[in-house]
Amino acid sequence: MRPARALIDLQALRHNYQLARELTGAKALAVIKADAYGHGAVRVAQALEDQADGFAVACIEEALELRAAGIGGPVLLLEGFFEADELPLIIEHDFWCVVHSLWQLEAIEQARLSKPLTVWLKLDSGMHRVGLHPKDYHDAYQRLLASGKVAKIVLMSHFARADELDCASSDEQVAVFEAARQGLAAQVSLRNSPSVMGWPSVSSDWVRPGIMLYGATPFGEDQAVAACLQPVMTLESKVICVRELPAGEPVGYGARFVTPKPMRIGVVAMGYADGYPRHAPTGTPVLVAGQRSQLLGRVSMDMLCIDLTDVPQAGLGSTVELWGKNILASDVATAAETIPYQIFCNLRRVPRLYSGA
Repeated sequence: MRPARALIDLQALRHNYQLARELTGAKALAVIKADAYGHGAVRVAQALEDQADGFAVACIEEALELRAAGIGGPVLLLEGFFEADELPLIIEHDFWCVVHSLWQLEAIEQARLSKPLTVWLKLDSGMHRVGLHPKDYHDAYQRLLASGKVAKIVLMSHFARADELDCASSDEQVAVFEAARQGLAAQVSLRNSPSVMGWPSVSSDWVRPGIMLYGATPFGEDQAVAACLQPVMTLESKVICVRELPAGEPVGYGARFVTPKPMRIGVVAMGYADGYPRHAPTGTPVLVAGQRSQLLGRVSMDMLCIDLTDVPQAGLGSTVELWGKNILASDVATAAETIPYQIFCNLRRVPRLYSGA
């Protein structure tokens, strides 16, 4: 059996969720969209169900998967509904729903609903992706109340640059949000992972931890809370071949690496078809036989090469950590000029094995 696998530590996941609660004193929706960032949405939800205040997913398909698995708590649809005919399903399964556009508001006003909705009313406070314009926000709130089809409204927005700790953009967005919600008596949700970790002055009744749940930092620099996170996923495989090469020999496609001296090369059963970033360059860290080493040459679809020259204890069958508790996913992502969100979400073909249930 191919040795590539992803080990998912559910106890670390619970630690990270509790950290988000303790940092904010707020209720927390665990963000488990995109199959819990590649960690397995159903297993993650099951592991957090006893302590989570609810879950957040991108769309109704993801939410229905949770209900089918027996997850009964609140589930928020972060993108709301895409067609008005989803509203009966939202009611049937008691989903919470983001409203970010006037057409969604109009669809709710026109719908015949068997019971009222819980709506999270989203303001575009400056990210300019989705969300109501500030001039429409107060009126939209009043229209939802007047419709008689809404039981509760939570006011929300989303930060564009909270992962930049020295940037004024988040403070500017808070000011826009506060101005738009004047006179509206409702709970507030503003803080995602970077704002939970790095913006303690932002007030939020509900927080939405995502990447921090999985033990990865959203920041490009060292940050105090990031040091308290526990990595949840360990991506590992084994050395399946060892080559002894003299100086001047190319390694891998395109001869991107040429041995500068005699070297021992380990071939690992892991590649971009598994989700390991193809653009990770020579020098990207790995752990082999308990010792740090590095990637060599171009990543292939199913294999990659690592340096065993100074790891004499490593050989055929040695375990290689590609990222996890020793090699941080954020370090691999930085080397590959991407972000940990992407490398987690790109995981595929690799079986997930769970512990700490």
